[in-house]
Amino acid sequence: MPVHVLTPILLCLLPMWRILTPVSSHPQHSQCQLIQRTALCNNGKLSSVPAGLPDNLEELQLNYNHIQTLQDNSLLRYPSLNTLSLACNKTSHALKTLPRLRALDLSENVLEDEMVATLLQNLTSLEYLNLSGNLLQRLDETSFRNLHQLKELDLQRNIMYEIDRAFDGNPKLQRLNLAFNYLLCLTDFHMTQLVVLNASHNFIEWFVTRPDLNDTFQLETLDLSNNKMLFFPFLPNHSHLRNLYLSHNSVSFYEHLADNSTFPNSTKTVEFYNMKKYTGNVTAQLWNESLYGDISSLEILDLRGNQPKMLQKSIKKNCLKPTSY
Repeated sequence: MPVHVLTPILLCLLPMWRILTPVSSHPQHSQCQLIQRTALCNNGKLSSVPAGLPDNLEELQLNYNHIQTLQDNSLLRYPSLNTLSLACNKTSHALKTLPRLRALDLSENVLEDEMVATLLQNLTSLEYLNLSGNLLQRLDETSFRNLHQLKELDLQRNIMYEIDRAFDGNPKLQRLNLAFNYLLCLTDFHMTQLVVLNASHNFIEWFVTRPDLNDTFQLETLDLSNNKMLFFPFLPNHSHLRNLYLSHNSVSFYEHLADNSTFPNSTKTVEFYNMKKYTGNVTAQLWNESLYGDISSLEILDLRGNQPKMLQKSIKKNCLKPTSY
């Protein structure tokens, strides 16, 4: 066929070729897999962000690499980046230039308390943060103070033993995972906006809600399983609690302590002292009918592996179905 005949045919096929070619496709980077606006650069033994990634990148995964430092300009060319995953690296310096980032995974990065505070100080748009599997020990009001948009925080599998006022600056926080740490108590609980709290697998003996709060708590799920709980938790006066997990504790209602004839020197009150700051002490009436708070909406109560001998009347007012423990 003459060449002059082929030329019009090729010109006609060119628009069709452009339509069939995906708009989001990019040349595959040798160290990354590109899927639309996501770059998967995992398990590449990388020490820095690969060059040549598309400018319109929205998600970048750099898990299981050797990244210790991200230079200030290494992510500047990605203004649309909102999700960054750096799990299983050793990142200690980075992230000062990502104010639009909404989701960040820094799990298993050998991070300590001060390192985290430095890394997060400018990430004011974060909504999801994963810090699990690090070396966090003591958190305070400065740890997450600039994360006003934070909704979900994963702190499981650290070595935390103190979290005093650590979440006061996070008014939108709804899901908090504190599992597998070394917390001894959760007193003065006042996070009314929280929906799910997982504090399982710690060494918690007491869970006490701030007694002077009459606000309605949004809490729906509270997991205190596998702790050292001595008494039933002191729950909010008003809440939407549906699921309460207390399995494998030392919960007993100690009805014999209320018998003054048998134990004349016993008391019906218990006091909680903050031995470090000598403030914020809480006194609770152990045998007050309103002790256990609002459980009228409770659907699941797991008491397996405890020694409950008596249920107060207030505990019987709920939506629970008959079961055994």
